[in-house]
Order: sequence, then structure tokens, then C-alpha cells
Amino acid sequence: MKLTPVEAGRFKLDGGAMFGVVPKRIWNTMNAADEENMCSWSMRSLLIENGNSKILVDTGLGFKQGNKFRSHFYPHGQELEQSLQAIHMHPESVTDVFITHLHFDHVGGALKLDKNGRIIPTFPNAVYWSNEVHYNWAYDANPREKASFLKENFVPLKQMNKLKFIDVSRDDIEWMPGLTVRFIHGHTEAQMLLIIDTGKTKLVYCADLIPSQWHVRLPYIMAYDMHPLVTLEEKERLLQEAMTNEWDLFLEHDPLVHKGRVRKDDRGHYRLDPN
Repeated sequence: MKLTPVEAGRFKLDGGAMFGVVPKRIWNTMNAADEENMCSWSMRSLLIENGNSKILVDTGLGFKQGNKFRSHFYPHGQELEQSLQAIHMHPESVTDVFITHLHFDHVGGALKLDKNGRIIPTFPNAVYWSNEVHYNWAYDANPREKASFLKENFVPLKQMNKLKFIDVSRDDIEWMPGLTVRFIHGHTEAQMLLIIDTGKTKLVYCADLIPSQWHVRLPYIMAYDMHPLVTLEEKERLLQEAMTNEWDLFLEHDPLVHKGRVRKDDRGHYRLDPN
């Protein structure tokens, strides 16, 4: 099995929203904000090559939305298809796209506009994977979360018969050999984490449960989360498992590092050592 981080560009989000109840005087020393209180964050996909399977996890923001929408998020950096080209991976070669959840910064790059302005799959030969509970949650979104679920990012996948659903379970389930799915519900309903057995250890694609190295700390929960106390429970469970079993955590939004290993410091607080 070969695992390759793939940058899908960067964007900016309000620092207060990203760090929740943590005061700016603390978080600003970690990821400094600009004059508009915006911090730069990565959108980092993961390419998993396992036998004949070439699986891409999440797809970044994409380019379908207009300038007004994009002006709110200041997209910058190398976009997904350029990053894939740099590692000699053609979009046509991707067999599966695993979408952790349908927020625009995770699924926006799943579809693109062709030269005639029509929406087409970015990865024409791939099967796209979500789950029905989350799809329905996104399709009929609550007012607080609606702005994050843009139907042009995911409804065409279903209409084109490109989308398949993984059955939601309370327990972790094996999706493919060596790949286990965990369903979590704090950030949004039925977000999917991917736990990858590398043969030496396990690597957890943390998506928005732990978006950066700083969010390993228990109180650091995004204001975007629908159920922050559920997030707290889900995060603590994963951190304890990861520390006990020496798993690695893959960080989708961290602007500096892409993975690390959990430990506790002298005060008993969780920390992440990049590796």
C-alpha cells in the first residue's frame, strides 16, 4: 500500500470560528490571522494506492463557484489536479473517491465545469462514496449548516449514478481490505473517518474531527460543529486509541504538517508530534 498526501489548495477561514471558545490571544500564536481575522488552512487529500485500487480521499474546494463565493474564502496555492499531475497521477486513473462529508471544502473538487460550462465528474472513471444518512442531511440542510452544503457539489454525482453509499453503523466497518470506516456525528451528521492499516501501524484520516495539530487539544473544537460535546467525546476516544496503539493521525487542514503521533505532555494534555 502506498500513501501520498495531495494538496488541494489552501483557503482562509475566520480564526475565531476555527478555534471556537479558545481566545484569540492564544490561537493567534499558533496560526496567525490577517487584518480581517482570517487564517490560512490547507485542503489536503490523500491518495491510497492498494493493488489495482487508486483511492482519493476528499477533493478540496474546486472551481465551480463564482467569484463572489470564492472571495469569501481567498483560495490560493496549488489546486488538486495540478498536485496529482505533479505525482504523475491522471484523474482518469482514480478508481474511487471517498468523501468524508459533503461540506464544500471537502467535496467541491469532485465535479468540475467542462469548456461548455457543464458539470462533469473530475474523476470520470471513479466511483464516489458517501452514505445515505449524511447525503439526506446535506440535501435537506438545517439553516445553520446550509451554506456549507452546495447542491451542485454532490447532487449531480447521484444523478449521474456515480455515487454509492456505505451503510452507516455504530461500529467501525471494513469498507475495503485494510480500510475501515468510522461514523461520527459531532461536526456534522454521519461524517466518515477512514482508518488505514499500513501494515506497520494505522493512519487515521481525521477530516474535521481533528482538522489540525492544534485541535488535538480537547477544548479546541470548531464553532462550525453542530454538536460540540459529541465532538469532544469522539475526539477523546480517538486520541486515546491513537496514543495507546501508536497510530498516526492525518491532518486535512493543518497548514504546516500532514501527520503526527499523539502523546500527553507533563500536564496530561494531548499533543501531536509531527512525523
